[in-house]
Amino acid sequence: MTTDQRYMQRCLSLASKALGYTYPNPLVGSVIVHQGKIIGEGWHTKAGESHAEVNAIASVKDSSLLKESVLYVNLEPCAHFGKTPPCADLIIEKEIPKVVIGCMDIFSKVAGKGIERLQKAGCEVVVGVLENECRALNARFFTFHSKRRPYIILKWAQTRNGLIAPLHQEQQAPVWISNEFSQQLTHLWRAEEGAILVGRTTVERDNPSLTVRHWVGKNPLRLVIEGEHSLLDTFNVFQGEPTVVFSSKQSPNTEHVSYETLSSDLSMPNQVCNYLYDRQIQSLIVEGGAQVLQQFISEGLWDEARIFVGKSQFSEGIKAPLLHEPWESVHNVEGDYLFIYKNPIQG
Repeated sequence: MTTDQRYMQRCLSLASKALGYTYPNPLVGSVIVHQGKIIGEGWHTKAGESHAEVNAIASVKDSSLLKESVLYVNLEPCAHFGKTPPCADLIIEKEIPKVVIGCMDIFSKVAGKGIERLQKAGCEVVVGVLENECRALNARFFTFHSKRRPYIILKWAQTRNGLIAPLHQEQQAPVWISNEFSQQLTHLWRAEEGAILVGRTTVERDNPSLTVRHWVGKNPLRLVIEGEHSLLDTFNVFQGEPTVVFSSKQSPNTEHVSYETLSSDLSMPNQVCNYLYDRQIQSLIVEGGAQVLQQFISEGLWDEARIFVGKSQFSEGIKAPLLHEPWESVHNVEGDYLFIYKNPIQG
């Protein structure tokens, strides 16, 4: 790994600290190096607050060194006024002579304008250091702006014999296939994403809350596919936090629940994606059930799948969705196996 790559890797590590907190902004980290030594670093911690470059510059104790330093940042510095001033202007003001950028920003208000502004001011600009890694970190941001839909993660747990749920369920509560560590990891993932989706059968069988009870973080927006059936308002998913129900029947909104009418002219996954795009929500985690998951798979509307394979086995039950792509990686979670898939051709 080259020196530039090591510093860019540090930018990525800093940026990742804020996953789940910067929406609709991307994840950005920055370091400032003077004669081979990091003298400042920072990251964008929350939407509306200072950007990574601003925090990195502010952390430098001796500002006179900035004129002899290199600023590293994983995403092109902004060149427009949003809730904060342009980072490119601050870099120019501080006379930082060189900027190393991981990847360009495709957001229309930036899209090369930050690089152009720096170059016109006489700053040396290097672009493309660990570019793939930098784009992967902000996959949600890039997918949202390039494909005009949220980044979609499919998640489920299945038994060793490929079943997602027992055929019959005695009580209205989850039948756990994965262990408590896998369940805690699931709640971490919920805190990182903008919305979470389940179908009617999952609500009726498991009565989930779809919150981050076992982790610290923000609850995702809850989405339920109801179809033609009417779910009782006593289910956990309708309590406390806002919930959006997609139904073929028109219904009046309530305090915590709003209704979206499903059309027969467009597939359910596409309608959900359009709704989330209109609401500027950049990511969605789909947790079930099998039919809902399979619809997203059939439409090609998924970017990543996270599948737990637990030690449990059912003699008979509902078959897990089918993915035809090879898994990318597998991890042992205290006895459960977590398989990670990536969609090579996203919808």
